[in-house]
Amino acid sequence: MTSLDMLETSLAQSAPGSSAAGLEAINVSAWFGSNKVLERVNLSMPPRTVTALIGPSGCGKSTFLRILNRMHESVPSAKLAGEVLLNGEDIYAAGQRVTATRKRIGMVFQKPNPFPAMSIAENVSAGLKLTGTKLGRTDKADLIERCLIRGGLWNEVKDRLDTPGQALSGGQQQRLCIARSLAVDPDVLLMDEPCSALDPTSTRRIEQTIADLAPDVTIVIVTHNMQQAARVSQQCAFFLAEQGTPGGIVETGTTKQIFEQPRDKRTSDYVNGRFG
Repeated sequence: MTSLDMLETSLAQSAPGSSAAGLEAINVSAWFGSNKVLERVNLSMPPRTVTALIGPSGCGKSTFLRILNRMHESVPSAKLAGEVLLNGEDIYAAGQRVTATRKRIGMVFQKPNPFPAMSIAENVSAGLKLTGTKLGRTDKADLIERCLIRGGLWNEVKDRLDTPGQALSGGQQQRLCIARSLAVDPDVLLMDEPCSALDPTSTRRIEQTIADLAPDVTIVIVTHNMQQAARVSQQCAFFLAEQGTPGGIVETGTTKQIFEQPRDKRTSDYVNGRFG
């Protein structure tokens, strides 16, 4: 049994009641027009695991992340080959609805994007309208509280839920966006450099939120911060695009192995700051 197999097994046994789902990319390649940006990426992202995608800019990490919840196809010139399996089912298969996929696979972006005309409470519950979910006033209030607690924001905003979401600080806005993503109870949460625009204190709070969510939600995070990858993730995938070639994965392994005993010299050079 490989180290990743052991990791997946132990995590599955530790949280039997969780609804988190495993995600797997099989031979995923991607293009923008005639420009091929990813070449045959294979990656297993086990349930209840934080997977960090690391590598220098321009190697396809964010493109790969967007492929995982079908945002790639929203670009007119974009093309895709391969499969993305959510609990064994291809999210790109004929008949699979985009809205159903994005309900199960949420996204948190690099820049916080609360809806400007909505209050804190309305921001959290906004996803319910998109998915056609109807709740009574009490159930909606309970959902808002639960999501803000899980997003690590409740204690800071519980007395001002009717104030605009954009009035919050940058770090609070990002945690509000996490809470909004959680309102539809996703199996997977994708995060594209969620702390890159935040101060160190806000970054620590986001990282704590990730740790709190990990037992229940499968998380995939893109980060250029090697210390952050080491702190928050259990496995890493190192992406690289060399000399104008499409991006791809050089090496995948547990976070400990990638940082302490990488098998590929390019991985060692990157995590030790010799390039990138």
